[in-house]
Amino acid sequence: MFMDSSTLPTQTDMNNTAITLDNKEEYSDIESESGTKTIDPNAIILAEALTDKAIGWQIHNCKIIKKTVMQDLPLPFLYHYDSLDDAVKQSHPLTPELLLQFNTPMSAREAAQLIGIDEELLTSPWHVKIMGSLVVFSEALQLAVRLHWTNTGKKTQQIYTKDAADAIIAAFEDWQFFGRVDVLYKNNKQTLISIDEQNPNTQELPAESLLTIDASSDYQQLLATHALAVIMKLEADKAELPWFEKAILARLE
Repeated sequence: MFMDSSTLPTQTDMNNTAITLDNKEEYSDIESESGTKTIDPNAIILAEALTDKAIGWQIHNCKIIKKTVMQDLPLPFLYHYDSLDDAVKQSHPLTPELLLQFNTPMSAREAAQLIGIDEELLTSPWHVKIMGSLVVFSEALQLAVRLHWTNTGKKTQQIYTKDAADAIIAAFEDWQFFGRVDVLYKNNKQTLISIDEQNPNTQELPAESLLTIDASSDYQQLLATHALAVIMKLEADKAELPWFEKAILARLE
């Protein structure tokens, strides 16, 4: 998938304010006695590269891993009652008996019977949960990253629309990255690093904040804290990276 490349964008080219380097003559990625690390100034920083619009990122293998779109899942009684028109609520006010059932999961039919109304007066939402993955890659960097996406971090998202297609569109108005991040890096001429942004930046970064990703012919799973740092950066810049949403929405059609 990758071409040979001898001259690649550097850390400074991508974002010369991303990190303050220690003022030393030799910037080797080594651990000092104080438990800190310095960075090769030519290193590629993973999160910064992924959000660099100047890099010709491409998307492939965008696929759905799990898909739930259905109406017959039970909901707490309060969800059913809240979906009623105000006129129906006025004619069928909450009673102490109904209040006791507020958090009890039930079908629309069971809720209608409990309230004493026709089931057609209740609006049953679509329960939507779609999870998928994609690979974003750069030939120039010889770098590919597998990411995971979904419409919600909850078990399902309740969407009130007439049909399933509209429910899916509505559910992905605020999609998100989540979970594991896998990296495939084939360039052994330039260092690739990940910075755990949860740790504060100082002139020298804490040793545990830096992760060197070695060149390999196989995908490597990032540590959870580094995966989270990548996801947080992608989420913050997502509106300026339209190729992700374009690929996901195309897969949902």
